[in-house]
Amino acid sequence: MTEPAPKYRRILLKLSGEALLGDADYGIDPDMIKRIAREVMAASDSGVEVGLVIGGGNIFRGAGLQAAGMDRVTGDHMGMLATVMNALAMQDALEKVGAYARVMSALKINEVCEDFIRRRAVRHLEKGRIVIFAAGTGNPFFTTDSAAALRAVEIGADLLLKPPRSTACTTPTPRRTRTPSASPI
Repeated sequence: MTEPAPKYRRILLKLSGEALLGDADYGIDPDMIKRIAREVMAASDSGVEVGLVIGGGNIFRGAGLQAAGMDRVTGDHMGMLATVMNALAMQDALEKVGAYARVMSALKINEVCEDFIRRRAVRHLEKGRIVIFAAGTGNPFFTTDSAAALRAVEIGADLLLKPPRSTACTTPTPRRTRTPSASPI
């Protein structure tokens, strides 16, 4: 018996950086990122082409610094770099569970990841690689939610998934209970 074709051919999953916190107050919880990586790989293994956008709020929040006088553009650029760190961590977690993944950045950081080029991103997806889009849109004043919507349109995603804030692929919200229960993507 063959598996039915997936309902959606290509999706983009937008996760907050806080989704990577797990039980931590800052940074990345190794157990949480492994769990998310396994779930993302399961979606990819089912035949769905998967793109990811991950925020950077687990590493950097510019609002407090901006309120204290930091330039907004500088804060936004620092936030973009935080998303690159999360994307690299997710790529590593995905590769450790056996998935093929590529990080594509809206900022030029050629030593650590590829530049975002729409056609190349689509080609990676067509080859079954999970593509993690980093550095937002590459422009200040735009959130990673905006970047997710933009990348979803650019890659021709059939569906953009954005779990409620801080939940990753879990319910209830980890920030409130710290004991999430898994839900399929």
